[in-house]
Amino acid sequence: MTSYLLLNRFRELFEGNVYLHRNSSLGDSVAQHVPEDLVRLGRSQKLVDRAAAGTRVLNTQNTRRGIVARRGDGSFGEIIPGTEPIFDPGFKVARGHVATIEIGVEVKILAKAMIKQIDRVKSDLLKQVEHFQRGGDRPITVAVVGINYADEYCSFEGDRAWPTDGKKYKHPIQEAAEAEHRIRRDIAPHYDELLILRFKATNAGAYPFEWVNTRDTELDYAAILTRVSRQYEQRFG
Repeated sequence: MTSYLLLNRFRELFEGNVYLHRNSSLGDSVAQHVPEDLVRLGRSQKLVDRAAAGTRVLNTQNTRRGIVARRGDGSFGEIIPGTEPIFDPGFKVARGHVATIEIGVEVKILAKAMIKQIDRVKSDLLKQVEHFQRGGDRPITVAVVGINYADEYCSFEGDRAWPTDGKKYKHPIQEAAEAEHRIRRDIAPHYDELLILRFKATNAGAYPFEWVNTRDTELDYAAILTRVSRQYEQRFG
């Protein structure tokens, strides 16, 4: 199976590292790999050619020039004429300032206390898809939601650790299935694609990480990349 940058980056957030859930840039760092994975997959020749020419870029500021909209984790669109794309070594998709959004990606990660925060997460996802579409764009929208299925977890607030105990602080496995159900029910109808990343991370000890099912995770993401490629050919031909 192909190694996908988005899945690798998601793993890196937890494996061997303390995961700090209040760091909003972590979701950005995952979402920004979707355009790169699409180009490397090569199922949309239009997308590949435009990325190579630097006319379609990954947005450096996650905003469109002249349009008031909330920041999106990952947005890919048409570069503003007269500006130069920035090609980073090892990447096929350049960075730059965009005038439009053709692909918008929002990432949320539920690692602990999932039911307590589920309404906020759903609200953020619903608001973001509206903002992707602001200004008359018809972007392909992708929601990526990580859901922790670990038997225990420890979060950190400054120097203080907050381990789950299964009672006052529920273990992730006690809430994961219900959180996934609510995300699928309330979010999937509003996005073109929804990717649920089921994982296990304790955020303690040696900071281990594993997918609930590696094969299913790769296949689910590959299928979404294929469908987004097809939609790009149809919508932006």
